[in-house]
Amino acid sequence: MLIEGKTGTWEIVIGLEVHAQVSSQAKLFSGADTSFGAEPNTQVSFVDAAFPGMLPVINRYCVEQAVKTGLGLGAQINLRSVFDRKNYFYADLPAGYQISQYTQPIVGKGTLTIDLPDGTSRDIGITRLHLEQDAGKSMHDQHPTKTFVDLNRSGVALMEIVSEPDLRSPEEAGAYLRKLRAILRYLGTCDGNMEEGSMRCDANVSVRKVGSREFGTRCEIKNVNSVRFVMQAIEYEARRQVDLVEEGGTVVQQTRLFDSGKGVTRSMRSKEHAHDYRYFPDPDLLPLVLEKSWVDKLKAALPELPDAKKDRFIASYKLSAYDAGVLVAEK
Repeated sequence: MLIEGKTGTWEIVIGLEVHAQVSSQAKLFSGADTSFGAEPNTQVSFVDAAFPGMLPVINRYCVEQAVKTGLGLGAQINLRSVFDRKNYFYADLPAGYQISQYTQPIVGKGTLTIDLPDGTSRDIGITRLHLEQDAGKSMHDQHPTKTFVDLNRSGVALMEIVSEPDLRSPEEAGAYLRKLRAILRYLGTCDGNMEEGSMRCDANVSVRKVGSREFGTRCEIKNVNSVRFVMQAIEYEARRQVDLVEEGGTVVQQTRLFDSGKGVTRSMRSKEHAHDYRYFPDPDLLPLVLEKSWVDKLKAALPELPDAKKDRFIASYKLSAYDAGVLVAEK
């Protein structure tokens, strides 16, 4: 998608970070339940609440689900990965840090093929997939002057799936999210229910003049919970940046929120850099070492995924690419 401005034609550059909740009955580092919709603070272990002296223990099944997702994305599986502490303060983060992965994630580069309305396909690069624990939830609508905190979500396993900045329109971003959600559902590694918060998207958006090889300054639109809203947010934000630059302003790197009621993005905070989080290897967790034979066994047991099923339907039943695509969109 190109944007016609007063000073010429602009191109949108988009990269997506998707937080997909791992389908698992227990959290990433504790045995607490992960069921959706429970009463606040009824699914919280001492580990999730960061009581002194509590030690995290890795959930093997969550690791398996992350590896299966990486295999489903045709990505490199790193047989050695490291959990880091990402340090920041927030009221719903009891420990004052999040256990995540930074320099050595469990899954490396991969590819996701998106299908476009005109019948063409494009390969979008996957930068990485890493495992991390979710934070709790701050609830601002329960009391006129107070914020309540629900820690049920604290410690739930997330896969953060980061794309390369290869997307060029809201439509491509929507196609990417729908394909990724289909793959996760086929694999059974995430239910993809965005309305329940089990799949959330951060969209990184910048603009540049057509023909330019330099990336513009990006803004991150945080925690958007539907494909339609992601597309709307990207469209608004790209136009905002073009108008700002053409009027002599400068795009400032920042985190923004999307107001779905008004269809606009709003500034939330200046964008942090990696060094602001003071990452370091978590001293309570050993490096995660996988056996290649175990990974190969998981790969051999993968189900038929959407692209393979689509190709089979076209070859076996002489269907059009469009009809086959409609049939394989949902498992």
